[in-house]
Amino acid sequence: MSNTSRRSVLAVLAASTTALPLIGTTASSARAAGAAAPLAAPAAPGSALSSVTTAPLDATHFFRETLRSPLTATVLPGTPARTEVTSGGRRVALLTHGARTVLLSGPERTFTENKRPFVDDFGRTLPDLSLPADKRSYWGSSPGGGVWSTLGPVDTDYSVLPGTGVIDLTTDHASRHATLRDDALADVDVRSVARFDKVPAGEACSYALSFGYQDTHNNYRARLSFLTTGAVQLRVEKEADDTVTQLVPAVTVATGVPAGTDWTIRVRREGSRIRAKAWASASAEPSGWAADVSDSTFGAGRVGLRALANRGCTSLPMKLLVSRFQLDAAGWAEPPAVTHGHWVRVLPEPFGGTWTPELASTVRAWAGSTAPDVLAHAAMFLPGAPPVVSGSGPAEGKQVLGAAGYGYLDPQGRRYEGADFHEYMNTGWTFPDGTYTGPSSKQVGNLDCSGYTRMVYGYHMGVPMAAGQDTSGTRIPRRSRDMADHLPGVRVARTDGVNPPPAEQLQPGDLVLFNADSGDDGPTATVDHVGIHLGTDTAGRRRFLSSRKTVNGPTMSDMGGASLLDGTGTYARTLHTVHRV
Repeated sequence: MSNTSRRSVLAVLAASTTALPLIGTTASSARAAGAAAPLAAPAAPGSALSSVTTAPLDATHFFRETLRSPLTATVLPGTPARTEVTSGGRRVALLTHGARTVLLSGPERTFTENKRPFVDDFGRTLPDLSLPADKRSYWGSSPGGGVWSTLGPVDTDYSVLPGTGVIDLTTDHASRHATLRDDALADVDVRSVARFDKVPAGEACSYALSFGYQDTHNNYRARLSFLTTGAVQLRVEKEADDTVTQLVPAVTVATGVPAGTDWTIRVRREGSRIRAKAWASASAEPSGWAADVSDSTFGAGRVGLRALANRGCTSLPMKLLVSRFQLDAAGWAEPPAVTHGHWVRVLPEPFGGTWTPELASTVRAWAGSTAPDVLAHAAMFLPGAPPVVSGSGPAEGKQVLGAAGYGYLDPQGRRYEGADFHEYMNTGWTFPDGTYTGPSSKQVGNLDCSGYTRMVYGYHMGVPMAAGQDTSGTRIPRRSRDMADHLPGVRVARTDGVNPPPAEQLQPGDLVLFNADSGDDGPTATVDHVGIHLGTDTAGRRRFLSSRKTVNGPTMSDMGGASLLDGTGTYARTLHTVHRV
């Protein structure tokens, strides 16, 4: 992409009468500007992965003369101290004494996120036998799809070798289920590749691709039945309260199939319409669907796999060897969405509490501007965000915006922490104290939770950063545990040691810090996660952005734990500190 001037951006925005998607461009400096290149929609069911849209804008949003009335500054009661700036009786800005962030009123925006595609090729070794039995994970986490749940009849029927998810069929007439813990999937386009190590004897064995999965007794599945003759049949069925109904007649898709033949099952569900096909993986995918039927018994649910040896199967033990599980596209039934007219911008220095003509000039210049702010930059690392390359400065030629992961995988499939902002960009960095930190080739494109916060507030918004621990209160420390006490700016709220703070003055752009894992606490609670407060969602709940292992990167969603400060979820219960930079 080419450099885009602010004037041309404004011209595009001014012509808009509906909505502006999450946008990207080639940045001319560290503070990347937005252009009008929309996110591409997924190739299958579901809406765009992530977006930031604005309401229709009239010309007054693009001129500094919008604020024709004098600006009035009033100090508000409460702690921390804040100054409210109004024009013509309406608030245009809110400044916090001692902080650089300014909350401005501007065009209304909606932030949304949807399910990201992923591929699990089982590049890990599980279970980890060095762990106690009750701490072991048997299939672990998919790379961005969520955590696998394995059920029935015993845990040791499940394992992972590099490149293969294994389900051992050691007994007949017992279903074995592996599902991903994401219960909100509605429309999906999903496929799996697996094989049995034997041709069954006595009775058939089957493997199925599950969808709309509620529990082991209620789900849809596209099932391949491997007969003792070597024939393979495709069935599409639902199980409701343990009663199985065939949605279409069985289709024989092959005969004389030897053991060890990989088979692909693909399901595409859109609303009540269900389509399925299956083929030997070494062959080309059939152009048509083998089954096309409608059923609306189950709404949103999980996706996963089921393996079964029919009663009377005599070739046990047998293994189902899964080499790939792939979600090409999907949509959550109710994607998280936050709508408001708050924009968060950053002053070059903390506000000292005195309203000056220079500050008035700055606020007037910001009025109506749709140049990317803190929240826009934070959203530009969500799933589907386009890559943006810096055109100049210390990161010239490096990607500085675009969908981010969390970290690379260890041999057990767990994600390493340690991806800072400069590692995302694959460049070394010299910090204000002269410390140089080199890049990590393994962490390119990744941001852990504190690295994500530093990328937004430090690299893009210009707040000074430290190489590691820093107690000066003038630079953003590297780790969340140090951020809790030594971030630049002012503390808004902190736990009393028992309860999460109510944080009545919480506002978009505030950093929210959590003691999400009490297992790492010493004599005092240890903060171990940080995010950026986004605002109130459509259900009236306070939602935040953060980079997380389970989701593999920045998210505002509820997969692997609700990104909410309200309710009884992990983050609502473990909120420790609210800080305003």
